[in-house]
Amino acid sequence: MTRVCIVGKPEVDLRTELFAYETARRALATYDVRSPYENTVAVDTVSLGAAVSLLNDLNWYLVRLAEEAFVLEPSVADDEWLSRDLAAAVRDGDVRAPETDARLKVYGVEDGELVEPMYVTRVQGERPDYDLRDVEETVVVRVTEAEFEA
Repeated sequence: MTRVCIVGKPEVDLRTELFAYETARRALATYDVRSPYENTVAVDTVSLGAAVSLLNDLNWYLVRLAEEAFVLEPSVADDEWLSRDLAAAVRDGDVRAPETDARLKVYGVEDGELVEPMYVTRVQGERPDYDLRDVEETVVVRVTEAEFEA
């Protein structure tokens, strides 16, 4: 299963706002919708292609309501997410899965909320520790070169 996680903008109650739109509600109707972190919506899809397609279908809403969208693809990594752009590049064959692990955006998780992302690169195959604050856990998102430099 490939998982999609959409992170709402701070001023938006993502779940409430997203489900207020009939088209978004219909697009998500066949999925078991969860919220693994505060102000997120997550669903499991059958493949990377289905995950990217769902995000494309929801694009109008994501632009208005979401801060980020991640895809967890087990064939790429079991515990590191792909940014939406990187997931699309892998799906399209523009980037090979082994080439996705160099640039990372690491979020801290504090009281169930994603906080303060830190951009890091792997050094000799190792990911630097998250050190922006003391957190319970981290969420690692692999990003494109353009997203890393932004």
